[in-house]
Amino acid sequence: MQIELVYILILAGFVGFEIIRKVTPTLHTPLMSATNAISGISLVGSLVAAGSDHQLGQILGFIAVTAATINVVGGFMITERMLKMFKKKEKK
Repeated sequence: MQIELVYILILAGFVGFEIIRKVTPTLHTPLMSATNAISGISLVGSLVAAGSDHQLGQILGFIAVTAATINVVGGFMITERMLKMFKKKEKK
């Protein structure tokens, strides 16, 4: 059972990488916004895991909270940077 889950995880990683790699730059900003929303949902789930009674769940939940927070903040920084690229420059 566990080996099948690892196989699915690895396969999903490869498929996701190939899909993201072929996205055109104009679609990247909306895609990042959707990804940030998904990361926010995973952040809520990791907070629930961090609040569990088991020590292993708390450790893994803390790691998940840290990773999801970095992902959300980094995603918003990248989205803001890409939006600045499409903004018209003001004439002086």
